[in-house]
Amino acid sequence: MNTDSFALRHIGVHEKDLKRMFEIVGVNDLEELISQTIPDDIRLSNKLDLPDGISEHEFLNHIQHLSNKNKVFKSYIGLGYHESLTPSVIKRNILENPGWYTAYTPYQAEIAQGRLEALLNYQTMICDLTGMELANASLLDESTAAAEAMTMLYDIRSRQQKKNGVLKFFVSEEILPQTMSLLETRSTPLGIELVVGNHEEFDFSNDFYGAILQYPGKYGQVHDYAAFVKKAQENDIKVAVAADILSLVLLTPPGEWGVDVVVGTTQRFGIPLGYGGPHAAFFTTKEAYKRSIPGRIIGMTKDTDGNPAMRMALQTREQHIKRDKATSNICTAQVLLAVMAGMYAVYHGPVGLKYIAKKIHNAAKVADGFLQNLGYKQLNSTYFDTIKIEVENSKEVQSIAEKHGVNLNYIDSKTISISFNEATSSHDLKVLMGIFSSIKEYNVEKESFMVFANQIDSISDSLKRKSSFLQQPVFNSYHSETELMRYIKKLERKDLALNHSMISLGSCTMKLNAASEMLPLSLANWGNVHPFVPLNQAEGYQIMLQELEKQLNVITGFAATSLQPNSGAQGEYAGLMTIRAYHKSRGDSHRNICIIPASAHGTNPASAVMAGMKVVVTKTDEKGNIDVIDLEEKVNLHSDNLAALMVTYPSTHGVFESSIKYITKLVHDNGGQVYMDGANMNAQVGLTNPATIGADVCHLNLHKTFAIPHGGGGPGVGPICVAEQLKPFLPSNPVVETGGEHAITAISGAPWGSALACLISYGYIKMLGADGVTDSTKIAILNANYIKERLNGKYDVLYTGEKGRAAHEMIIDCRPFKEHGIEVTDIAKRLMDYGFHAPTVSFPVAGTMMIEPTESESLAELDKFCEAMLSIREEIQHAIIENPNNVLKNSPHTLTMVTSDTWDFPYTREQAAFPLSFVSENKFWPSARRTDEAFGDRNLICTCTPIEAYAEV
Repeated sequence: MNTDSFALRHIGVHEKDLKRMFEIVGVNDLEELISQTIPDDIRLSNKLDLPDGISEHEFLNHIQHLSNKNKVFKSYIGLGYHESLTPSVIKRNILENPGWYTAYTPYQAEIAQGRLEALLNYQTMICDLTGMELANASLLDESTAAAEAMTMLYDIRSRQQKKNGVLKFFVSEEILPQTMSLLETRSTPLGIELVVGNHEEFDFSNDFYGAILQYPGKYGQVHDYAAFVKKAQENDIKVAVAADILSLVLLTPPGEWGVDVVVGTTQRFGIPLGYGGPHAAFFTTKEAYKRSIPGRIIGMTKDTDGNPAMRMALQTREQHIKRDKATSNICTAQVLLAVMAGMYAVYHGPVGLKYIAKKIHNAAKVADGFLQNLGYKQLNSTYFDTIKIEVENSKEVQSIAEKHGVNLNYIDSKTISISFNEATSSHDLKVLMGIFSSIKEYNVEKESFMVFANQIDSISDSLKRKSSFLQQPVFNSYHSETELMRYIKKLERKDLALNHSMISLGSCTMKLNAASEMLPLSLANWGNVHPFVPLNQAEGYQIMLQELEKQLNVITGFAATSLQPNSGAQGEYAGLMTIRAYHKSRGDSHRNICIIPASAHGTNPASAVMAGMKVVVTKTDEKGNIDVIDLEEKVNLHSDNLAALMVTYPSTHGVFESSIKYITKLVHDNGGQVYMDGANMNAQVGLTNPATIGADVCHLNLHKTFAIPHGGGGPGVGPICVAEQLKPFLPSNPVVETGGEHAITAISGAPWGSALACLISYGYIKMLGADGVTDSTKIAILNANYIKERLNGKYDVLYTGEKGRAAHEMIIDCRPFKEHGIEVTDIAKRLMDYGFHAPTVSFPVAGTMMIEPTESESLAELDKFCEAMLSIREEIQHAIIENPNNVLKNSPHTLTMVTSDTWDFPYTREQAAFPLSFVSENKFWPSARRTDEAFGDRNLICTCTPIEAYAEV
């Protein structure tokens, strides 16, 4: 037993277990199974060109050494990113707690009530601070949220207005540069015309459908937009505002002007800078747009007993349901970061937030007064945290500032801006003022700074916030560490996460998120780096990110990688946009047809539409494979305009299709490019790769195959890897140069997206090495086939490969039980009583379950899951007789229900709560009975409404 081997700790199945597993599966060894699963013509002939794995101890030493190469300056750059202070109680009990970071998206509401409550707090916080009616449960970053606002406002205009040419969108010149780039990226394929200008000179002509404003502006000026919004409304022009969430503690919230959308980031609420992410964006709007708002909404409903319960509301908007017509993307959220930001507000409360906001504002006023006293001209008449200074030579200021470990925002040769933050201390102010004093040869040693704050009133009365906020009990109850620690634990106990049991969600790859991969996220030298610092201050990051790109190039067989996309869906979009740019560079702008199999991920069609392509769906055959004859017909029909084929491999049905190389050649021969959805990459690594099957670009879900935790529904990272011909088009950033020589505009706000989270995948590959990542793939395939064989005869597996094997996941058919009144949902809810999260329900085929055990699970855990499924199969047989009052229909069974004095069911309490002996050893109690989805959608409540108000609904 090599205790230095990370693979030994990551892979759950041990050598001693293999003999039994091979007997059940019916093979002599792993190689025989793999050869029966993956077609020979796409197998890799050589070992991956990656170094050998290193031990956890070696990795932690290595990552500490790398972090020391980052120069952590005091950054006053601003531009939407500010140093913030993560309360230790939140850091230890949420960010570093697998009970929070290993949980899955809360589709099974009954075992996610804690996370749902935390997100309801977050939504309430956002609504209160922005003055709006409806908030979602987070988006990816401020820039992508602004782009979502632009497209949402576009979508809600009538078709007739679009036909009449109402396609212009006004963008204030005050917008953040990275947001401007995102708006360009998203608008171009949709035919939206961006008009950038001064909001005070806007003509409000009738060919504009919307506008977006920045509040405060990119260099700190706070404008009173009330008159602009009023005039826009009079002209039927809808208005979005990108706002600094912390400024809204002191400034009039945009909702009070009557705007339609407010977006921004909650990074200032205790989230590390992390060289750009992950951070939780917010999106809030009017309730009238609830059917159009992107992202998830957490809403209140009731359970079977009529008790209040929470769940995700209005899911009919989502891409896995509405496909190309969806308004919500299941991948675009940052739940873990939203939970942290919400807890930041819970911990500080309204009084604490006012203290923090005033402290920041006073720092800006101190600097303003002092610098003016020195003879500098301050250009912002109204500001919250950012002052804009005229200087004689900004290069001179930069030279002196960097010698003192300080970063400022150098606008041009004569102008700089300084953005203050929560971490700015009196000592920091003294150092900062000393930089400017040295230029004027002024000694600040004995200067009393606070006098300058008292001399300046930088917020006019019309812009001062007068309305109250965060008056709900939750924001006024947990202000000591003991209280908050217990509140966080109370919520954690309501959620089933990976630290309790296996979560076998097909396509979602809920594998181990190793502690050694996660620990570096807490190091200050990784967390406190602004995304726009000079590259020589981020040497550690640059080494890590470039090495990760090389690792992913080797694994995929491609020439280059962009880490910028910060979710899987963003990766899809980025990949299609590079294909679009490639065709345009060759004079083939007319190529706009994207062929997508009917079995594809729901995100695929929506991403194609966003990229300006027309979706053509190709059939699947009775075995779940792409119908090659139908594909040939579609390719030949659209040959002149074919842009791309989107294909998931192995397929969404869990099968390695043997015709894949023919399929990719067919597309290439007709002028198209092949996009491979990397959702199922966990079945490829080390055994085959996208380049070998003939793809040109793929996205990878680092939060699946490469061990970034799902975090309750985000963070995620979705980099794209591309073949040589697409390399020139990789995305850029307007502030820090990145991307290809003919780069498309930005896909996310930060140059390298959620760079902090990339440490996890870097560590995963570094510690496993070439052999470890390959063995992980093999065991993932073995585990899936082991479950398949154990359930054989009790559940039908819907699709298999030509030799009867599943890939890393399989679909079991639950539709035959429907004639006896048992739905797949009943099985999903009953699994909770056994202590398991249900596999993926009704995707990609309604009435089925898609099971993916991953390589991290032990044989003992696989057996427990199989025993639970077999036990449920027996319960289904009994339910046929007892229907409808049976143990499945009444599941899940809560502690309150089982301990009640009344028990009116034809089975025992023990059968309900402890159906198998292993359950009693580690019982998980669902905290709600089955939630009423329809009631919640009819009576949408998505904030911390007092329980009395809920009862009146």
